[in-house]
Amino acid sequence: MFGGRKLFSEVNLEFTKGNCYGIIGANGAGKTTFLKLLTKEIETTSGEVWLQPDCRLSILAQNQHAFDRHTVLETVLMGHKRLVDVIAEKNRLYESADFTEAIGMRLAELEGEFAELDGWNAESNAEILLDGLGIHADDYHKPMKTYDPKRKVKVLLAQALFGNPEVLLLDEPTNNLDPISVRWLENFLMNYENCVLVVSHDRHFLNDVCTRICDVEYGRITMYPGNYDFWYESSQLALRQAKDQNKKAETKIKELEDFIRRFSANKSKAKQATSRKKALDKIVLNDIKPSMRRYPFIEFQPNRDVGNEILFVDNLSKKGLFENVSFAVRKDEKIAFISPDTTVISALFKILEGEDQDYTGTFKWGITITSAFFPQDNQKYFNREMNLIDWVRQYTGAEQAETYIRGWLGRMLFGGDESLKSCKVLSGGEKVRMMLIKLMLSGANALVFDDPTNHLDLESITALNQGMNRFRGVMLFTSHDQELIDTVANRIIAIDRTVTFDKPCNYEDYLDAIENAA
Repeated sequence: MFGGRKLFSEVNLEFTKGNCYGIIGANGAGKTTFLKLLTKEIETTSGEVWLQPDCRLSILAQNQHAFDRHTVLETVLMGHKRLVDVIAEKNRLYESADFTEAIGMRLAELEGEFAELDGWNAESNAEILLDGLGIHADDYHKPMKTYDPKRKVKVLLAQALFGNPEVLLLDEPTNNLDPISVRWLENFLMNYENCVLVVSHDRHFLNDVCTRICDVEYGRITMYPGNYDFWYESSQLALRQAKDQNKKAETKIKELEDFIRRFSANKSKAKQATSRKKALDKIVLNDIKPSMRRYPFIEFQPNRDVGNEILFVDNLSKKGLFENVSFAVRKDEKIAFISPDTTVISALFKILEGEDQDYTGTFKWGITITSAFFPQDNQKYFNREMNLIDWVRQYTGAEQAETYIRGWLGRMLFGGDESLKSCKVLSGGEKVRMMLIKLMLSGANALVFDDPTNHLDLESITALNQGMNRFRGVMLFTSHDQELIDTVANRIIAIDRTVTFDKPCNYEDYLDAIENAA
């Protein structure tokens, strides 16, 4: 029970060495709670979680301030509590003023355990992890309290990975990681010989690292072989097969019922009717529950085709962020913008959309172009007290019927009375879905997306990905979702103060290029 609701019932799973398990499920299904049950941060109301003796379990810490009193390197070492305790006791005993025989014997024990825990290589192993995640020697002895939050995430990830734990639990490990760090983590986990459980909304990451998928739905957790794409295709196939079996069974039932109805009163056919009745009783329709997963329908339809001139950017600069950025957008291009500093792309997009006048250089949209902008920070759109119907009406025109507006809300999963709730109380994911309605209603032929997958669940990300793929206009976007970039973009522009990469390619080609250049 959790918050008065039973989250899990009769869950019997075994997690084994050499596998990486992706934990997936609808928002609120209990994925993070399941990890907390495994770590015993919260207790089960029945059943037990059993960990093989002498197995060390490590989890990615979520509290970024928990280690503010320690240096970066100390924080990583603290991922192996027993090793840290051994080092602390060793140091205390060596500093003892009264060095007795008992202290000497205890130190011998500790030195043996220290060697077994690979203590002599502890600092160098921690440094290898930090270096792989893009944190270099100059930062190892900096205090965590002075560290940038996005880099703290990398330190906490190195902490979780440190010491080769037998069981590794990772909750959204790719959040705030740059592309190279994500690829490093993927390679690390693909070569990891112990047991990994990971919760993630990054489909590319789940596909690369997972050997099993654990689907959390209806209070149960069902394990499937393969990665995320294999689970998705398999689950859709199983649902189609179950529906087909039900159709065949329904046809058979109707035939048997017709026979029984026609001949049960006929003495010569009574025996056959009884036989058909027994057959009818044995037919059981599959209990196909509607999935907790709900997929919105996202479709961007431009009101007109783009012309030959789309967008020209010449020596655009924004003080403190970027300088001399130049590029031209051509027909059919969907350009992913990438930067180690996400504020750079946000600032560029705001300038192109006329929301920021503080810049130098020039840009010009073509006369056939109408653009629509999806900002990363959408709070200003939801500050007024109005229900969702009135919110959408701002972008449809006052003459549109309520049924028309409810149709748009329904396709984005706001059904029934939900359409009457205040826009001020919406969650982050709900606000994103409302902003997507605004974009769909715009009819624009150039779409600009600033990290649109933030706050969305896997189902909404999948629907957005499909909608962006189908769009027949031009697109400028940035995203932390690797799969979305790889499947949508046909050109990559990277900006680190200036344009450092600009080439027609997909995301994987871009990663290969910058790795080879490093």
